[in-house]
Amino acid sequence: MNEPLAGFTIGVTAARRADELIAMLERKGASVLHGPALRIVPLPDDASLHQATLELVASPVDVVVATTAIGFRGWFEAAEGWGLASRLSRALEGAVVLPRGPKAKGAVRAAGLVEAWSPSSESNAELLQYLLRMGVTGKRVAVQLHGEPLPDFVNTLRAAGADVVEIPVYRWEPPADGRPLDSLIDAVLAGQVDALTFTSAPAASSVLRTAGPRYSSLVSALRRDVLVVGVGAITAGPLVAAGIPVVQPARSRIGSMVRELAVELPARATRLRIASFDLEMRAQAVVVDGELRPVAPAPMAVLRTLVAARGRVVSRQDLLAALPSGGEEHAVETAIGRLRTALGAPAMVCTVVKRGYRLAMEPA
Repeated sequence: MNEPLAGFTIGVTAARRADELIAMLERKGASVLHGPALRIVPLPDDASLHQATLELVASPVDVVVATTAIGFRGWFEAAEGWGLASRLSRALEGAVVLPRGPKAKGAVRAAGLVEAWSPSSESNAELLQYLLRMGVTGKRVAVQLHGEPLPDFVNTLRAAGADVVEIPVYRWEPPADGRPLDSLIDAVLAGQVDALTFTSAPAASSVLRTAGPRYSSLVSALRRDVLVVGVGAITAGPLVAAGIPVVQPARSRIGSMVRELAVELPARATRLRIASFDLEMRAQAVVVDGELRPVAPAPMAVLRTLVAARGRVVSRQDLLAALPSGGEEHAVETAIGRLRTALGAPAMVCTVVKRGYRLAMEPA
């Protein structure tokens, strides 16, 4: 078992670049549940984008901020459809062009422009600090938005004396089919997800909003049981505001996020010595003496309850309450039998006559 994420189940909420992220996780051995929290809606015919472009070509800006590659390219594609592409290029030629990261930099160059500077952190915060140090008083600044308004960024520039033109190239909307996201949230609540990943703040807000009456249970699970990973500080914002701890990579890139996840998640795994076997827990599997063994939901629910007891006896009634679908007391015996088979080491689970079951380890 060489892959660091072998046996772990990871939830992906991304829409844009989801295939790339999923492929990275699967190469490291993870099983992935994909529930896109958003969809990107381009705005090539949107009146507000058309009007902002007309204003900009009529009165060129001093600075242009490119926050995303897809957004900057989309802006020029829309301008071309309106017959404004050449005028837009001329209007931006004399501006200080500031892309937020390497992909946005590539889109800037593809448009025939040359960037003046780009933040090494790929963060809006560092970009904003650069603008403030540069001085924006009396300057006209175009900010290409990425899916939703950037009120803190824009208002700070305006407070510093800039005339800001917002360029709304695309927007985020709820997914056309919300069932995969609902299923992902249900899987988190059922204890079937080891980690949940986020690549945008709107996606984080959407997940919390979609939870609806499950909100409190979801937040509790994300605080306690699930490793939550965000690509950067802005993405983590809505989660942190809800009191959810978020692991973030040093660089705001999905490759860095996957590498961070591959270190953090195995380090958090519960490890126990039971009946001379080494057991390592996953959400939907276990590792017994280095061998990955899948476990179905009902026996896994029983195992989690027994692990929490750390060798103490757990009654049949308590184990019955832990089963996902409930049932009669014989359902516990069935789940115990399936658990012993899944573990491949029946001696790990002891029957305590007339009392219940326990793991074959010293009680904590």
